[in-house]
Amino acid sequence: MKLKKVNYKPHGYQAFSTEFILEHKSAGLFLECGLGKSVITLTAVVELMYNMFDVSKVLVIAPLRVADTTWQDEIEKWEHLKCLKISKVLGSKKNRIMALYKKADVYTINRENVPWLVDFYKNDWPFDMVVIDELSSFKSPSAKRFRALKKVRHKIKRIIGLTGTPAPNGLLDIWSQIYLLDRGERLGRTFNGYRGRYFHPQKYINGGIPADYAVNEGGEEKIYTKISDICISMKALDYLKMPECILNKVEVELSEKEMKLYRKLERDLLLPFEDSDVDAANAAVLANKLLQMANGAVYDEFNDVKYIHDRKLDALEDLIESANGKPVLVYYAFKHDRDRIKARFDAGEINTSEDIAKWNEGKTQIALCHPASTGHGLNLQYGGCTIIWFGLTWSLELYQQANARLWRQGQNHTVVIHHILTKDTIDQRVMRALQDKDTSQAALIDAVKAGTGGGDYE
Repeated sequence: MKLKKVNYKPHGYQAFSTEFILEHKSAGLFLECGLGKSVITLTAVVELMYNMFDVSKVLVIAPLRVADTTWQDEIEKWEHLKCLKISKVLGSKKNRIMALYKKADVYTINRENVPWLVDFYKNDWPFDMVVIDELSSFKSPSAKRFRALKKVRHKIKRIIGLTGTPAPNGLLDIWSQIYLLDRGERLGRTFNGYRGRYFHPQKYINGGIPADYAVNEGGEEKIYTKISDICISMKALDYLKMPECILNKVEVELSEKEMKLYRKLERDLLLPFEDSDVDAANAAVLANKLLQMANGAVYDEFNDVKYIHDRKLDALEDLIESANGKPVLVYYAFKHDRDRIKARFDAGEINTSEDIAKWNEGKTQIALCHPASTGHGLNLQYGGCTIIWFGLTWSLELYQQANARLWRQGQNHTVVIHHILTKDTIDQRVMRALQDKDTSQAALIDAVKAGTGGGDYE
């Protein structure tokens, strides 16, 4: 059944943002989840393409599921976007090539295929406007997707970067994103030059190699000032009547025997079992193994699962019971988390559009998600209002985006976000790291906050 299209009545901040895109050939919109980045951008596309005749072919680069569903859903939803034709450059190489030859206005592609697309066209790049949905996924200057897009940046007439988390791990992440917008005009043409101007090393490793950079005194303000003319930022709380969001920590405690196993791995980077070992070659692997143990199981050297405890499963059971049959969205970190949860509970997963529809219709009581696969662009706010983090992620970006699947515009209930944390383990460090990064993130957002004259609650 085809849904009736909706007339678009933009909020003041949406009209402001669309106008900002029209007025700037390069624009960064740091808009929090729920503010309608897609419809804001597509409204500008219609104006540029059919009224101003300024662009003819638009490429949208997005996470896979967003490229597959979200942008098409927006075009199908709004009456004023009905003139736009979309082609999804996804799937096999044959399907991607067929989609590129299809006559359309907007072409969507997942970010992993950007290097392929650039190589496919070589010197005949056809897209005069590019929209990067989740610009922060281009935060690494050494990533293939960044280097590929950099090659054709000079052929792009208009470029829009959309994200709610521009600096998920600090201001070093900003350089490559801003470079794609302005080709190095504001923060310099090289990452090393940017780092050298605004940051200093806090320590040196391996005989004098600088590491662990911190921003110079006054550096933040200089960076914000440099980019403020082409970037605007808005917080959902400033412009929408957002429901209340309650953050809750649920601590579980290991037995003496279980804690001894945890401490042994932490101390020795090795945990021997009768038939195999759990070993950690370096600090990064150790952190990952400790997170697994805090959750209750860990992979050994043969990638088999060694079960340590059920403390978090017991806490999860209590939280599900306290929900009194209402739907809960459970974020897990590792496959063995998912498998152990499914072994104890009648839980479904959110992997497909059918799963999303089932959740939003209230037909899934316990839905399991990995934050990396459901973090961007998916609207899950209609199916429930309770999130449970069984295992945390180090990524502030994934953490915030995952929470925003429920705490966003269209949610009619108070959102409760539970974090199950194992006492005296790495869980506490991860929680603190997320909170500390959020402070830096908030500083950037506030610095480039749009001057639209206050909140808009219409």
